[in-house]
Amino acid sequence: MSEQYESQPRQRSGLERLLGERPGGLVIRLVVLSLIVGFVMAVLGFDARDVVQGAVRLVQDALRDGTGVLGNMVSYTLAGAALVVPIWIVLRLLKRR
Repeated sequence: MSEQYESQPRQRSGLERLLGERPGGLVIRLVVLSLIVGFVMAVLGFDARDVVQGAVRLVQDALRDGTGVLGNMVSYTLAGAALVVPIWIVLRLLKRR
């Protein structure tokens, strides 16, 4: 009877399912990894503020350029629809007969 209890896997909490593992071990690993990465960044001359500012600039540039790309996509879609929709309607009407 004790074999039944040993063979059943331990129920994982919602937090464990979300994180993929036990929170305590994850926090320890993240702290150690952050320490190592921070040390390497300091040796290479990077500052955390520079990294954050660079990431913000990257997002701002992507949004600025992305809106231009989206504007072009809308124009291309409307231009294509000017040809595709009438042809589709004609083909649809011909198929009905």
